Amino acid sequence: MPVTAAATPLATVDRNGSLVSVEPYAPNIVRVTISLDRGQVEAPPGDGPNAAPDAAGWSHRTGAEGDAFTSSAMTLTVKPQPWPGAPSQMQRYFAPSLPPVSIRVADAQGATVTEMTGWELAPHVVNGEKTFRVGASFAVVPGEHYYGLGQNQEGQLDLKGRTIDCRHNYDAPAGETVCVPFMVTNKGYGIVWDNPSVTTVSPGLHNATRWTSEVGERVSFFVITGKTSDELYAGYAKLTGRTPLPPKAAFGLIQSKARYETQKELLDVAEGYRSRGLPLDVMVLDWFYWTRMGQLDIDRTYFPDPKGMNDRLRAMGMRSIISVWPRFERESRYFDLLDSKGWLLKDKDGHPADGLAIRSDRAGALIDSTNPAARAWFWDRLRDNIGSQGFDWFWLDETEPDLVPDGYFYSIGSGDRYHNLFPLVHTTGVAEGSARDRPTLRNLILSRAAYLGVQRNGALFWSSDIKSTWEAYRRQIPAGLGFTATGMAYWGSDIGGWQWPNGPKAQKPVLLDPAGATAMAPDYADYPELFTRWFAYSVFTPTLRIHGQRPGTALWEYGRAAEPVLGGFLKLRYALMPYLYALGRQTWETNAPFMRALFMDFPNDPKVLDMGDEYMFGPAFLVAPVTEQGQTSRAVYLPAGTDWYDYWTNEKHRGGQTVTVPTPIDRIPLFVRAGSIVPMGVPVQSTATRQPLQSIRVYPGAAARFTLYDDDGTTNGYKDGRNGSSATLRWNDATGRLTASGKLPTGQDAAALVQVVGR
Repeated sequence: MPVTAAATPLATVDRNGSLVSVEPYAPNIVRVTISLDRGQVEAPPGDGPNAAPDAAGWSHRTGAEGDAFTSSAMTLTVKPQPWPGAPSQMQRYFAPSLPPVSIRVADAQGATVTEMTGWELAPHVVNGEKTFRVGASFAVVPGEHYYGLGQNQEGQLDLKGRTIDCRHNYDAPAGETVCVPFMVTNKGYGIVWDNPSVTTVSPGLHNATRWTSEVGERVSFFVITGKTSDELYAGYAKLTGRTPLPPKAAFGLIQSKARYETQKELLDVAEGYRSRGLPLDVMVLDWFYWTRMGQLDIDRTYFPDPKGMNDRLRAMGMRSIISVWPRFERESRYFDLLDSKGWLLKDKDGHPADGLAIRSDRAGALIDSTNPAARAWFWDRLRDNIGSQGFDWFWLDETEPDLVPDGYFYSIGSGDRYHNLFPLVHTTGVAEGSARDRPTLRNLILSRAAYLGVQRNGALFWSSDIKSTWEAYRRQIPAGLGFTATGMAYWGSDIGGWQWPNGPKAQKPVLLDPAGATAMAPDYADYPELFTRWFAYSVFTPTLRIHGQRPGTALWEYGRAAEPVLGGFLKLRYALMPYLYALGRQTWETNAPFMRALFMDFPNDPKVLDMGDEYMFGPAFLVAPVTEQGQTSRAVYLPAGTDWYDYWTNEKHRGGQTVTVPTPIDRIPLFVRAGSIVPMGVPVQSTATRQPLQSIRVYPGAAARFTLYDDDGTTNGYKDGRNGSSATLRWNDATGRLTASGKLPTGQDAAALVQVVGR
């Protein structure tokens, strides 16, 4: 007769010497750990997950089918294994020595969600350390597709049938890769792989999904189940931390360049936006404003009054971000101090790792942010040396880190064992310091890489130092969708690319006359066209940030023909600010991304499951960027199950079909789902200005609701509701009437603002 008992937070079962720990964290989240060593199997998870185990509502039953762990959302069964007999002649040579483990995960109705079919623990030596290559294999469900794992720029959204090198790699051939080992599927589950070493994942390849990490002594992973993708992202947030609401300025235009060489140059650009009536929220001061790498100072020869510079930006309704690097030249004032305390990445002999040989990089040693004391010191210097000069937020560059840790040692162990960890610990030091020392200022961090849990630190991410070509631009769309599918909501790219503008000669007539453009050399005649298409796409990404290594990056530096087109797209972004900011608030509440691959919202439409060149931007907008030079029309697939309105013409189309739309240079293919409410704001120069609503557009065809939200945009009061307000708008399609749950955050009357499209 089965024995039933209340589950403990950590239950371990034995399968002929293979120990299997089952540790619930929520009804739909469970951790599985497998090892031959009891200390390893019962140890807590690694860095990233920060939730406490929670076995409430779980039960454990032992019977003929094995050990079954059951909650209201799932049942995880560790299957029984027969006592191993003597090996056959063939098995003596080829059978694994590990006692087998098989685990089945089923939903509340008993249907199989996923099944782990095997595990690996293969001894080898890494960086002088005797360790293991660890892995696990999972069965494939027919029709299964896979998404996430951080940032990959190979140009595909669906990971099925591919092999993903899950590591931070600045030098990846297609563009920097970023490893966040969280993968979701369209079959109601996601896997969080608990290992920060270099990991290889082969989703759905040869009818199996295999995870393999280079360093470890156990297999450790979490299974999250959910009826929708958003339930998976809510589970990820519960396990690793919620995504904060960024400052409102982060949703506006962020203007950057590599680099502004003087204080005057930076202020001239800011004033250029204001004199032209172009909205702008943030100016960025990138690298080499310092006297030496690692001085953590500001060169007063070229920036004589940084506090006055920031005061001037504030007077124009702008904020500032400054780039800070984790590198310290030997000649810098802090190098010897950091070395004496052991706060630098070191080689096997205890010497600081100085520079990166593969790129002839000799620019200093890396601070060891795995050491809490080192990262606390780093924040203190940022606060006192730089933040004191009026800079609002910090851009933490090189968070891969660029000085690759393989072969070296952190304070907590080898760089190979913790290859992917640095972005988490490095941003954590700044997030914690800011929360302590600037509690009323909402934090923001620009970060070039990510790991499990980094979203809780208020980080915004971008796709690194990409090329300035049409090919690089095309790859951004699926790269960004894969990143947000990893549960990281805030992503963008350097609009126009970071590398010096250099591309093949245009094969079609250029759509913008480059006359007057100073952003590139004269022989790149189609670069203004490329930048304009890229900018239009970026208006519909979570962050809108211009950056690049070129003579000029401001909107008027792409030619006389481009400037008014770019200005039109920029003003559209600001008109949508009430919509955008409400989406940010919704992400804080749910952790669901608002730049959404189509599989998230249309899981029953097989045509969208591997589609990476169209996406939803919030619940209303379908975006289909133009990514080919000289392209004057584009085919757009409209997902089934709803009708769609062309944003530019208001023409209504049936879903489940492909339509071809004209794509003049001043349009991006944009459709609105029937049954949408889209609040539009009046023109403003920045988010520092309170923005009344100009209209509330309703796209009829289905009932709709949308919750408006607004607050001061800068403090942390939103977390407990101290200084924000909201109102839920509801559209009754049968009666043709829109109502509001209360007073709008702007104080306006909703009924007076309604515009019903098509009527």
